[in-house]
Amino acid sequence: MGRFDQVRANLRRAYEQRLENARLEREAIAAEVAEAEVPPPPPPAEPDVIHSSTMSRDDAEIPRGLRLAAAWSWRLLVLVAALAVLLWLVSRLDTVLIPLSIALLLSALLAPMMEFLRRRVKLPPSLAAFLVLVTGLAAVAGVLTLVVSEFVDGFPNLADKASAGVNQIQDWLTTGPLHLNGSQLDATFDAATNWLKDNRGSLTDSAVSTATATIEFFALLLLVLFVTFFFMRDGHRIWLFLTGVLPTPARDPIRRAGEAAWRTLVAYVRATVLVAFIDALGIGLLLVIIDVDFWFPLATMVFLAAFVPIVGATVSGAVAVLVALVDEGPISALVVLIGVIAVQQLEGHVLQPLIMGRAVSVHPLAVIVAISTGVVLAGIIGALVAVPLVAVLNTGIRHLVQHRHEPPPDSVIISAD
Repeated sequence: MGRFDQVRANLRRAYEQRLENARLEREAIAAEVAEAEVPPPPPPAEPDVIHSSTMSRDDAEIPRGLRLAAAWSWRLLVLVAALAVLLWLVSRLDTVLIPLSIALLLSALLAPMMEFLRRRVKLPPSLAAFLVLVTGLAAVAGVLTLVVSEFVDGFPNLADKASAGVNQIQDWLTTGPLHLNGSQLDATFDAATNWLKDNRGSLTDSAVSTATATIEFFALLLLVLFVTFFFMRDGHRIWLFLTGVLPTPARDPIRRAGEAAWRTLVAYVRATVLVAFIDALGIGLLLVIIDVDFWFPLATMVFLAAFVPIVGATVSGAVAVLVALVDEGPISALVVLIGVIAVQQLEGHVLQPLIMGRAVSVHPLAVIVAISTGVVLAGIIGALVAVPLVAVLNTGIRHLVQHRHEPPPDSVIISAD
């Protein structure tokens, strides 16, 4: 190639490079113009800050303390409403629930003997339940016969001593520091006599109602015996049937909690019987030593009253002191009072923690509240079954809480897509 051709090729490359630069410059200017004409995008909106426990932005703007108070409030209202409905049902069905409760306590009391006859002696369930029930009835009938016969034999002597005691009180009122005259005492006794005459009709009605209550008592007794027999014979199958209607995930935990509660009830009844026997033995021996009449009925009353914790021992001890006061005088009554206080202290500080503490663990405040509630709802029977019911519920709820299975965290995450 000649020199002239090289110069022409260089000029051509320079010309094409200039054209390319001009084109690139025009494209850059066009891009700048287009970018200037397009409005800038709006700033991104701030995301709504929603707490995990709220459902909307409005809920998130409410103070957390107020949200928690409202949540607790409506849940407590629901619980109070459910409790009110439950108490209403209990008050309407007390004729059925009371025999069931007594039968359950009797079944727990007789369960060890029933278990012995079924597993060791190999008796059929029906025969074992029948023998246990008949043996228990025979023991109760024998004790009641002794109590009634001793009471009937000693009542005239006690009545004479009570009359003499009233005369002594009357003499003390006239010659003592009060210095009441005979006319005032006569007016008091006349007022009492007039009151009896004026309320003779109500007393007669009370006698009629007492007769009606006696009939109801025997009907209640038959129902208790009937239910106790089937509780001892088919108790496990009845529990499996009742828990069979529950949802499958809750069936086994409820069954195990019920079995644990039943073991607690059996232990509670056995411990109560042992404590009651020790109380009755101690007070009964003291009454025998002092030579107080009705020592056996009083010891029996102490034994039965011990099934109502705290309150029963106090009431039965007060009755024993009053009988000793009428029968033997103030010195013997003081000795009985000291003995009753000593037995109660032994029960409260030794027997209850050592024997009852191993069976159940219920705070004394819960015991008092349970007894008061039971008395309001069902009288003496309510006081009798209140503490065992609290002990059973305490064990069942503790068992459910301690043996619940928490789901893994991944199983409760719900996707938002």
